[in-house]
Amino acid sequence: MNFAFNEEQDELRRMVSRFLQEKSPETEVRRLMATTDGYDPEVWSQMAEQLGLLGLIIPEEFGGSGFSYVELIVVLEEMGAALLCAPYFSTVALATNALLTSGDDAAKAAYLPGIAAGETIATLATTEPSGKWELDAIELPATRSGDGWVLNGTKRFVIDGHLASLILVAARTDAGLSLFAVDGEAAGLTRTPLSTMDQTRKQAELVFENTPATLIGTDGGAAAGLTKTLQLACVALAAEEVGGAQRVLDQSVDYAKNRIQFGRPIGSFQAIKHKCADMLLEVESAKSAAYYAGWAAAEDNDELPIVSSLAKSYCSDAYFHAAGENIQIHGGIGFTWEHHAHLYFKRAKSSELLLGDPAYHRELIAEQLGI
Repeated sequence: MNFAFNEEQDELRRMVSRFLQEKSPETEVRRLMATTDGYDPEVWSQMAEQLGLLGLIIPEEFGGSGFSYVELIVVLEEMGAALLCAPYFSTVALATNALLTSGDDAAKAAYLPGIAAGETIATLATTEPSGKWELDAIELPATRSGDGWVLNGTKRFVIDGHLASLILVAARTDAGLSLFAVDGEAAGLTRTPLSTMDQTRKQAELVFENTPATLIGTDGGAAAGLTKTLQLACVALAAEEVGGAQRVLDQSVDYAKNRIQFGRPIGSFQAIKHKCADMLLEVESAKSAAYYAGWAAAEDNDELPIVSSLAKSYCSDAYFHAAGENIQIHGGIGFTWEHHAHLYFKRAKSSELLLGDPAYHRELIAEQLGI
């Protein structure tokens, strides 16, 4: 079993890294995070048309490239390092996975080509005002109306929900948990951007009032697909967190080498050495967890339920710790608005809570192991 990236995957990493260096420098991150939409449409089109990133894991029959999940985690790791401001995670890691696991070929044919072409920004709405990620916590009702369905209720903390043209909504029918597609401009849908600590990842509240919706898959048959979607999304988020953790480690080491105090680089002091060494250990361990989870996702391995939660919990802890230590190593300047350290710290915190915090995922692991 070899978990080393092959030559094509390494080249993909270099290509994405070069692209993000040009399109997502700190100045651009700060510009976009201050806007309501939080992304650059021109860059989004380039990601789809020139790099093929939006259709990366979409099968060729639906307009994508048909690559595996390993390629996706390579891309997401670089995006996490660059703090890319774009609806990529919501569109690919959430919505695309929800469609791919739905078992509805008609829905895949209807929606996936638009996503691959960059024409459709999509998201998945599961969480409600309770903020819980458990599928059992979903209460929003869907009822029949003529030949279709209507939704009533509220979804909250929906990633990029204010700008998505396609919203996949998890709702309850008399038959059970079901998945529905809602047009972003549908009647009865009110979308309100939320104020967030992490301004690089936009969230919204969605209120449905007799909003027309299209059933995806079978009535009451969405639980298995949504469970797997959230597991795959956890793997994707872990890869993002690894990219961010590696970047703040690099920033810390670079600063420790160049910051002179008492006539010598601060990296020569034992306290700073230990901080950097501990960060390195955690970041490398996080990579191992994320890469193994990516392999399990690519192979559709039976270990996915466990390793997805393992990767999410460990990578969240590692990223948050590394981002905090990065501020400490930079000292007073690291606490200022003008310094980039707080951008990573806030992304680390929001990522820690997104899809469930580490304690939640450790509990899932314990349940899977029968502990």
